[in-house]
Amino acid sequence: MIRLVDVEKSFGEQKVLNKLNLTIEDGKITVIIGRSGEGKSVLLKHIIGLLKPDAGEIWVDNKEITHLKPRALNEVRKQFGMLFQEAALFDSMTVGENVAFPVREHGNMGEKEIDKLVLTLLKEVGLEGIEDKMPSQLSGGMKKRVGLARALALNPQIVLFDEPTTGLDPIMTEAIADLILETREKFGITAVVISHDLPLTFKIADEIAMLYEGKVIHKAPPEEFSKTDIPIIQKFLNAQKLTRPPKNGGEVT
Repeated sequence: MIRLVDVEKSFGEQKVLNKLNLTIEDGKITVIIGRSGEGKSVLLKHIIGLLKPDAGEIWVDNKEITHLKPRALNEVRKQFGMLFQEAALFDSMTVGENVAFPVREHGNMGEKEIDKLVLTLLKEVGLEGIEDKMPSQLSGGMKKRVGLARALALNPQIVLFDEPTTGLDPIMTEAIADLILETREKFGITAVVISHDLPLTFKIADEIAMLYEGKVIHKAPPEEFSKTDIPIIQKFLNAQKLTRPPKNGGEVT
């Protein structure tokens, strides 16, 4: 579904992506992990065409997108939905208007069809009956769900999740993990998830890719990934374990 070949990107003298290669398979959930500042969000913006690489190729559904003209690139982008880190809802719009926004901008439905679609999508993400509320009335977890409903509005083949559980408590994190899995099952999407959250990663991922010094240094299914002997990966995994809260008030081990 998505293939990056020798992708390079620098900002000034800082090289963020360094001959990066990555294949994201159709219908799977691929989670990209790595330390802060490694370029995970930059990578996501390249996949959707918001940034152009300095060198290399980016293929989406058998189309190389780096040299496409704006109109052709916009057609490719219609295959994508994106859930931003902070949900990125429009504060001046109701929940229903937020979900309807991409359809009104890019679709060709009538208003009655749009209203029906909005109600259906909100029901799918467990938020039936809140279409008239404002974003300011919602919890962080609810905002994420509304953001996901909006991301699904154009029936995308690919959904990108940028840190979907940032700022959420463990219970809501678990709910978002279940929601991502349910979304893949119901809609048959290909999902790319950027995350620091290892419990989420190992629960939802079909493949885990580790970004380090501008390259994907390892990509594998969760069980195989956790057994790798690559030192930086083991250091990352062990550091994450040490930051988890202790169980039953005991010491962290």
